[in-house]
Amino acid sequence: MNQGSMTPATIYAGHNMTEYLTAGRHWQGIPGIERTAKGRIYACWYSGGKTEEPGNVIVVEKSDDGESFTDGFLLVKHDDPMVRCFDPTMWIDPDGKLRLFWTQGYGFFDGRNGVWMAVSENPDDDIPTFSEPRRIANGLMMNKPTVTGKGEWLMPCAIWTSDFAKAGEDHADLAREVLANVYVSADKGETFAWRGGVDMPDRAFDEHMVVELQDGRIWMLVRTCHGIGQAFSSDGGVTWENADFSGHYGPNSRFFIRRLRSGRLLMVNHVNPTYSVSPRDWNVRDNLMAMLSEDDGKTWKGGLMLDTRAEVSYPDGVEDRDGNIYIVYDWQRYNAREILYAKFTEEDILEGRLVSEGSKLKVLVNKAQGDLSPLK
Repeated sequence: MNQGSMTPATIYAGHNMTEYLTAGRHWQGIPGIERTAKGRIYACWYSGGKTEEPGNVIVVEKSDDGESFTDGFLLVKHDDPMVRCFDPTMWIDPDGKLRLFWTQGYGFFDGRNGVWMAVSENPDDDIPTFSEPRRIANGLMMNKPTVTGKGEWLMPCAIWTSDFAKAGEDHADLAREVLANVYVSADKGETFAWRGGVDMPDRAFDEHMVVELQDGRIWMLVRTCHGIGQAFSSDGGVTWENADFSGHYGPNSRFFIRRLRSGRLLMVNHVNPTYSVSPRDWNVRDNLMAMLSEDDGKTWKGGLMLDTRAEVSYPDGVEDRDGNIYIVYDWQRYNAREILYAKFTEEDILEGRLVSEGSKLKVLVNKAQGDLSPLK
């Protein structure tokens, strides 16, 4: 096994490496977002090279006014050019610590990969500091953890299907984890352990999320070739049942679901009645919409359209203490190369339009300016 993906990347704070700044990036996408108690917005995504390939890096920028973002705030890069850092997400834990997660793998996919974490205990400081990176799980994790009523942190990690695993090394010891998994921490992030997983029919890159339902069950939603699959666990993620289609069609892409402070569930997904139900069709990623559920996902109401354009994708979100919701996403990773966010409220979703003061759509976080010729 190549050890490159098992050794930590380096976190560069306040870097000036030209090829990874806005002016030098050829492509970018797959974003995440967080907001601190004092109002600072953090956005992360990945880039580096010409596409999703060895040598990818994690970009992290911040904004204290929600309008202008830094350029070169923080970079995560591995010394081995064959190791890529990708699929980042950020999460502020119940103690207010900002946790940055990303995946490392040798080549495009080495059959094992690994989820890494660095922690900042002072995310509102002028110059936040981060801990040394630590590998916490096998596989990938690009969506935020969920904290249950018992105080456990459920981490949605995955190892891609055996079709992908065959292209990498043979990791017989990981056979039980070639699933949409749940890793768990019961000690506030000191230790993490695999608990169980789901082999969802027609799953594709997984990118799953979990929420705790009012009856105590865990509801897992998983990206599939034709939309979103679902499964349920009554024992905290050890065993799963009823793995099947959720009823939410889509373009084989990432979605976002989260319980809000009000108790409602928020879902952001592509909503287009023309999507094919064929399990192998790749529909256009357009019509990114926010919806609400008051009955734990049985029915959905409202519908705030965030962006109708083609090639909008990969939403991630956070809610602040005042009930404002922030959803980040990318648009045209290889052409416009924009990272954007929307700010809105539950009232906006129910009305289907912006009615709340301060709500706004298509706020530009970053637009890469590197020469496009290397992509041709």
